Amino acid sequence: MTEPLLAKHAEQLLPHPMLVRMLTDDGELQDVEGFETPDVDTMRRLHATMHMVRAVDRQAINLTRQGQLAVFPSSAGQEASQVGSVLALREQDWLFPSYRETVAIVARGVPPIEAMPLFKGTWHAGWDPTEYRVMPHCTPIATQCLHAVGLAQAATMSGDDVVAMAFCGDGGTSEGDFHEALNFAAVFDAPTIFVVQNNGYAISVPLANQTKAPTMAHKAVGYGMPGVRVDGNDALAVFAATKAAVARASRGDGPTLIETITYRTEAHTTADDDTRYRSRDEVESWRKRDPIERLETYMLGAGVLSEADVESVVEDAKDAARTFRAGMFDAPHGDPLEMFEHVYVDPPASMLDQRDLLAAELAAREG
Repeated sequence: MTEPLLAKHAEQLLPHPMLVRMLTDDGELQDVEGFETPDVDTMRRLHATMHMVRAVDRQAINLTRQGQLAVFPSSAGQEASQVGSVLALREQDWLFPSYRETVAIVARGVPPIEAMPLFKGTWHAGWDPTEYRVMPHCTPIATQCLHAVGLAQAATMSGDDVVAMAFCGDGGTSEGDFHEALNFAAVFDAPTIFVVQNNGYAISVPLANQTKAPTMAHKAVGYGMPGVRVDGNDALAVFAATKAAVARASRGDGPTLIETITYRTEAHTTADDDTRYRSRDEVESWRKRDPIERLETYMLGAGVLSEADVESVVEDAKDAARTFRAGMFDAPHGDPLEMFEHVYVDPPASMLDQRDLLAAELAAREG
């Protein structure tokens, strides 16, 4: 009696063999059973936000080349995965980003200038996490997944209707922290959403070289949670899948893993040479699947967006990028010695020696 029940339960958790997709590559809308098509106002928000974050992303790359940022991990091409996920969150929910999710952070409402101190090297985060319900960028791979589960479980114990969303890359799913986070979340039904952006590469390592799982979404089954595979360049599908996962977590049915199939059209970071591990033909083939153009094509064809609307959105995005750029040049660089503050209550002698050495070097420069 037990085995058939377990088998049936496992079948319910398995991801559908077809990607969840609402917009075809040509921008044709199609209904997807079990998921609600976003309304026109949501489409407009998705479209405008993706334009804005792409303009900011491009400006950040330029600022890196001009020495205003030390390094920057672009999200170009992955806007639908991040914006579609974040806009499906409610005001009370929390976002736990990795270093890749500057786009998601800005889409959540954090001003671009406040989202960049980590890459400028002046401070870990420039915003108040409690104001936006967004935690700082997490550079260690997959540790933010554990943080998200901890907050979600704490909210459950406090009786608060809060969902935590953690972003992770395909390479991050091979980390022990990822395993521990999903296992804990599933066992305790913690209201958590794990968004795995599968862009095909863990830095330079292709997906096939770092996992034998059929898909990232299949990994969810081993923990007892559903896995959903979504066309990550389809903002409507990502939004719909995330909204369903939020509702599921909110009503106490536990966590969900969402795998978004997408692609970064820029290098891993501005310090990376991606020509060493992927062809230009591959990159160009993905540029033709641009998430912004796909949504825009549908909305223009459906008459819910005009050419004048597009021009206005593009101009607003340029304004946001210009404001961000001006703020970066005006931003204070801060005191390098601050990196030694708030690390230990009783700093070890080795750290104090390092601080003194840096202080001496800074004093020598000023002299």
